[in-house]
Amino acid sequence: MIALHWPSIRGRARADLGPLLLVALVVAAVVLLAGATPPLIRSTSDDATREAVRRAADDAAVRVEAEWPDDYGPTGGRLRTPELAIDVANVGTRAEGELDESLRSALQPPVTSVSSISLAITDGSVQRRLQLEYLSTATGEPAVTWVAGRAPGASTDDEFREIPLNGPPWPVQVGLSETDAAALGVKPGDRIPVQDEQRNPYDVRVTGVFRPADVNDPVWGPAPWVLQPAANRDGFGSTRFGALLTAESVPDARLAFRTDQLRRVVRFDADPAGLTWEKAQALAASVARLKGGSAVSAERDPSLKWSTQLDNVLSDLRDQIASTTAQASVLLIAVLAVALLVIALAADLLTHRRTGALTTARHRGASLPGLATELAVESLAVTVPAALLGLALAFVLAGGAALTWVVPFVVVVVCALPAFGTLAAARATRDRRAPANRSARHWIRRTEVIRRFAVDAAVVALAAASLVALRQRGVGSTVDLPAAAPALGALAVTLLVARLLPLGTGLALRLALRSRRPLALFGAARAAAASSRALPALTLTAALALGSFALTLYATADRGLAEGAWQTTGADARLDLSSGSGSGSADDVAARAAAAPGVRHVVAAQVTENAQFIADNTAVPARLIVVDTAAFRELLADTPLPGLPALPTATDGGPVPALVRTGDGSLSPGVRFSLPVVTNQAIALTAAGTAPALGSGDDVVVIDAGAAGPEYEPNTIWATGPGAADALRKAAPGDRVTVRADLLHDRRTAPLTEGLSRLCLLTAGILLALGLLGFALAAAASAPQRWETLARLRTLGLRPRDTRRVAVGELLPPVVVAALCAPPLGALLGWLTLGPLALRLLTAQATDPVTVTPWWTITVVTVVALAVALPAIVAVEASSRRRRRLSEVLRVGG
Repeated sequence: MIALHWPSIRGRARADLGPLLLVALVVAAVVLLAGATPPLIRSTSDDATREAVRRAADDAAVRVEAEWPDDYGPTGGRLRTPELAIDVANVGTRAEGELDESLRSALQPPVTSVSSISLAITDGSVQRRLQLEYLSTATGEPAVTWVAGRAPGASTDDEFREIPLNGPPWPVQVGLSETDAAALGVKPGDRIPVQDEQRNPYDVRVTGVFRPADVNDPVWGPAPWVLQPAANRDGFGSTRFGALLTAESVPDARLAFRTDQLRRVVRFDADPAGLTWEKAQALAASVARLKGGSAVSAERDPSLKWSTQLDNVLSDLRDQIASTTAQASVLLIAVLAVALLVIALAADLLTHRRTGALTTARHRGASLPGLATELAVESLAVTVPAALLGLALAFVLAGGAALTWVVPFVVVVVCALPAFGTLAAARATRDRRAPANRSARHWIRRTEVIRRFAVDAAVVALAAASLVALRQRGVGSTVDLPAAAPALGALAVTLLVARLLPLGTGLALRLALRSRRPLALFGAARAAAASSRALPALTLTAALALGSFALTLYATADRGLAEGAWQTTGADARLDLSSGSGSGSADDVAARAAAAPGVRHVVAAQVTENAQFIADNTAVPARLIVVDTAAFRELLADTPLPGLPALPTATDGGPVPALVRTGDGSLSPGVRFSLPVVTNQAIALTAAGTAPALGSGDDVVVIDAGAAGPEYEPNTIWATGPGAADALRKAAPGDRVTVRADLLHDRRTAPLTEGLSRLCLLTAGILLALGLLGFALAAAASAPQRWETLARLRTLGLRPRDTRRVAVGELLPPVVVAALCAPPLGALLGWLTLGPLALRLLTAQATDPVTVTPWWTITVVTVVALAVALPAIVAVEASSRRRRRLSEVLRVGG
């Protein structure tokens, strides 16, 4: 059994209280960061989930559809059901009953709707369509005020009337909003001429015009076109209007349409307020199970059919969260790696201070296992309380603490201190003598070189493997080898540089021998003697290089956000004109905006999201932009966006030239494709060049407005200049203006991007502090020997100021190596690793952002920090040894 000598443990702890407290401080700070980062990522993911669901309200909704039961009467006709609205409400009750409690708590109260097919309005207007809607919630129908006419009612006094299957169109009464009624030019008592795709007419009668009590009422969510006309809902260039049904008129709508022309749907909107990332995933999984167990859409029965796009919304969010988690893992591993190097320097300092005491203990009979146990007890007494303090602070600041990163770090720290001390005691007391044979001594030296080369080769191989793995498969959501690629790469390169440092100091010493300046000779001699210790230069250079990498990541993400905002907006400001806009035509709005002060360029265009193109009998969805390409080229030249290539002139009867860009390469220059416009009609197109990335996504088709292509009805206006946003707001007060600066601010302050930016800056600051701390610990470890030599030189006439210069010369090589190597190494790591980290998912760009290295910031911070740290360390050491007497110096040594 090993007996511990407690007086020795307490004595060593009291003698080295300062370094031990410094180790405890480093452990507490790193554990705080490592323990708090995963909870902060979870909370940030929760915030991002709520924001994503709030923005994608329609796509995140859960819908339930049920087919209508047969309504045949006794004589084979269709029988009117006066209580049809109650049957529709029962569908919502049935749907709620199939939801489990956890799923139900994450959803808002349902909205039940009955929707007809989209009918073409045949009054001579182009591409105008009408859709009938019945909307209700658990509290009833939406609250409206009838400003003209009355609410729709029953079309017959016979509530249970049976109509023949081949009879004339059955009349149905509807109401219109003020906006829709004005756009259609109808009033109470008018009929809206409509027909379906087979040209079958329908008898739709307007009985009243209403004004909603609350336009933000969730009941309007499933059918916003009931309040405002909606563009491009039924194809390219179309405008959809909505007609409101009531509980009294919906039975007539059931008779007016065939069974497959009228849908009843229950919509559950996700509740962002109480949603978290885990709940959202569970919600998507629950809905997926309901979708898998629901009836097939082709089945003609009243069973429930579930559908939602929530899984797609969460899939995009999952990619963003995975990218952010990977980047946080990379930064955290960098901090842990440098922190362990600093702990190694602290352990080396303690070993230098204790070598004499440990050697004496060995001479008095202490065993190596006993010394190792005593040092382990001391290490546990320092490390464990510091780690618990860091975890407690993480709980307070982040609301939780994770042990994934903490436990390995604490274990290594606990083992480092006793390992260094035990190894030093073993080396000081071993009885192996140096062999007298020259070849034997040469063999020993060669063996040490081979071992050192094997260690260096292993580190380089591990760094290369991690970099290859990162570039091949990216970083996973858990701790893995690719996440350590930047840290291992920095360690491998700096280790090789540190191995070459003795060659550089040796060359400087040979040059100093030819110099007539004794201070240069003394400094070079001390530097050559101290350069064999690779750990100080390794720690300082790696810390500053990884700090430069963190700043490069921050600058790249920030520049990518700016470029992504330009890509999404297309200019300084973008105006999206609604179909019912009262601002006049797009050309008039553009003319008014161009005349405003502070506006340089204004271009009107027709933008259609998700236009369906046909290439090789395959549907290709892409954003269609029909614009005056010459004017648009001038506008893009006023922005950081890529220029617009020139389009060739279209030939008579030939395909229309277009610029194309698709992420999967389905449309590329030289490909022939087409744009369907109406049934059995399409516009032939040919890809004549590559389009710039505009809007969200990477699929764009640009056609010149003067070509014989689709009908040109501008719905978007781009403007550049400092007054662009105000000009567009004044030119079209009722329409939506997207300002690039506001969009950039929203994206920079989004939970994931803001959290990543803060982590990058925090990591850079911590790495800088750890690097300077490691440099100070290395200087403290070599200080006794250095100042003993300098004190003896003072007996030969060296002045105190000269001794400080010699000390600076001794400590200068690691500083020079770090200043010269750290910034370019950080930039190289960013260039090699930022691509696989998928920053484009956060910056909303079509491609990975270009790596941006803030050279000026990195250089200034590095140079200033090192220029201040080196003289400060020398000044502190000189001050602490100023009062040593000459007699003490002469008695030291042999």
